[in-house]
Amino acid sequence: MKINSDISKRVVIQQATLPWIDTPWAGVQYRALERGADDAARATSIIRYAPGSGLSSSCEFGEEIVVLDGVLTDEFGSYRKGDYLKNPPGSSRACESASGCMLLVKQHHLEIEDDQRIVVETATKPWYQGLVDGLSVMPLSEFGTRHTALVRWAPGTRFNAHRHFGGEEIYVLNGVFEDEFGRYPAGTWMRSPHLSAHCPFSLAGCTIFVKTGHLLPLQREITAA
Repeated sequence: MKINSDISKRVVIQQATLPWIDTPWAGVQYRALERGADDAARATSIIRYAPGSGLSSSCEFGEEIVVLDGVLTDEFGSYRKGDYLKNPPGSSRACESASGCMLLVKQHHLEIEDDQRIVVETATKPWYQGLVDGLSVMPLSEFGTRHTALVRWAPGTRFNAHRHFGGEEIYVLNGVFEDEFGRYPAGTWMRSPHLSAHCPFSLAGCTIFVKTGHLLPLQREITAA
């Protein structure tokens, strides 16, 4: 079943309003933010592990993970709230969570040539000054036109009006993100298409996960027809 699979359309979803869906692995559930027609299509999900649960899968077209809560463990180590992982195309993983966890997971959004595994422990990494006062940026990954980062907005920060070349995707980790179209509290997922525009700000302050440049119409799409 396709869910928000048309990348030419703007989508805003509060993930807490979506139902949990069981997976084939006991204790592992997901909320579908976007999904193509089959298992090879691009997908963005919130995944929840009950304590003691786990799964094994391949990452034919790669995946990105942000740990939203709890601790996730795989054969390489353990990852805590705030940590970012990029598993490249062709990799596989066996994950579990002794205490339970919740993840933002993006599958099949990477280029086949993007073969670098990345792990960022964001609690220990530096923030860099953004383009305006009150804005701080923590780069996570980049490849070609695709850039992934955390962006922290101090209360009252306003950014310039701009267009999204290659689109923009945002997940609000904490606080409240805003623009002229609405107000987006923690747990909101937004996808804005190629060459869309807005003028963002945050009166309360917030931290967002941002991915840009991956929604170009001429890029390889894995979404099934």
